[in-house]
Order: sequence, then C-alpha cells, then structure tokens
Amino acid sequence: MLIRFDGQTIIVAGAARGIGRAIAEAFAAEGATVFACDILTDEVEAFAGAKDGGGSIQPLSVDVTDETSIDAVVKAAQAAHGRVDALIYVAGGVRGHHPQKLEDVTLASFNDIVDVNLTGCFLFCKAVAPIMKAQKSGRIVTISSRAGLATSLTGIQSYAAAKHGQVGLVKMLAQELGQYGITVNSVAPGFMATSPDYERQWQSYSPEFKASFAERIAMRRMGEPKDIADATLFLASDRASWITGQTIPVTGSPLA
Repeated sequence: MLIRFDGQTIIVAGAARGIGRAIAEAFAAEGATVFACDILTDEVEAFAGAKDGGGSIQPLSVDVTDETSIDAVVKAAQAAHGRVDALIYVAGGVRGHHPQKLEDVTLASFNDIVDVNLTGCFLFCKAVAPIMKAQKSGRIVTISSRAGLATSLTGIQSYAAAKHGQVGLVKMLAQELGQYGITVNSVAPGFMATSPDYERQWQSYSPEFKASFAERIAMRRMGEPKDIADATLFLASDRASWITGQTIPVTGSPLA
C-alpha cells in the first residue's frame, strides 16, 4: 500500500524524542512538510531539514500548556502552504513524576500531567479546527496509550485519567467534526522505553520482570517507535478516510 503525503503540511506536537521523532521523520520521508514542535527545540533542530523522500522537517518551539504558543505554531504551519492537512499530537508523558499513594498526590502534580496529556491536546485541536473546517478536510491523530484503555503500568493516577480523557475527547471531536471531512483518531501504544521517564520506569522493574516482559506480548517483542509511526501514517492518509472516533491499540497483543 503506497501512502504518500507530497505537498501536505503536517504538525507533529511533541516531536523531540522517541515516538514523536519517529512520526515526524516518517511523514517527511513520504513527502510532507512537517512542522515538528516541542519545548525541547534544540533536540528537534538536530534532525531538522530536507529529507530523502522529498519532505522536510521544520523545527518550532511550543509550550503545549500555553494557548498563545500553540496558536503561533498553527499559524506558522498554515502560512507555509495555506493549509494544515494533519495534526499529530504526541506530547505528554509523566513529566518526571513517580507513583504515589492517592492521598499523597498533590493537585499541582495531578494537573501537571493532565495539562500536557489532555488539555494541550484539546488546545491544539481547537487551534487547527477552523482551518480544517474551511478546507473541508483534515486528519487529527493523537498518541494516547494503553493506559487510556486499561490501568497504567506507570502507577500514576493522573496519567491514566488524562489518557482515558484523551480517548473520550477523540470520540467527541470525531462526532462533531466529521461533517467537515475531518477524521479524529488515536493510536494507543504499549509500553516503550523511549524517553528518560520511561527508561527510569523500565529500570525500576526487577530483572525477572524485564526478562519475561516480551514473553507476555503475543508478538514476542517490545514495540518500537516505528510501529506507532506506521499506524499514524495510515490514519492520517486517504486510505483511512472512513475511520473516525477510533482508538487503535498498537501493543503487539490483543487488548484484554
């Protein structure tokens, strides 16, 4: 199945590392102009530029907790070709937090995780919606988590709550925006040690747990960022034009 994005403008929010970087590079390899934004702009700049396949990656700074910052990114992307064809929202994570007993969790720490995983997603969708409505087409794909469909291996209540909230947001926006030719879907990855936070989580597990982890996955291997990028490209393509409001688990296993 040939999927190309020649001439398309794609925003990838949370593009500096891991899954976000893999997604940005995958779109650029298929011809897209990718506006790869992150608060860690220097890390995006390290892999920005023209790419084999005809696309390019342009770095932008964004703070997904700041509506003004988000609006500036969206305006810059639209200015390039007069449109925004897809928004891929990857930003989130556990923000350096660790599991705590419920009674020890502060409101500030709860909100910190919700702000980047859920509120930032809402704000980015809000910013691109008028553009996509006007052009009568668009793709929104969020990167949620298996934690949005079940409990979370992180043990962090706000992370599971935010990812469940993101899945609900996807369903509501899909219903609202479908009449304008806009699809809204999510990819829910299984665990991957793709950032410092998740690497720390992985190292916190016992040697026995780590040794047996892949054996509990039906495909008998850990996932890689490319696995998530491939699913995202499909959902952002014309091949998925009648799929909306769905969360696709990409976990290497049936989801119980």
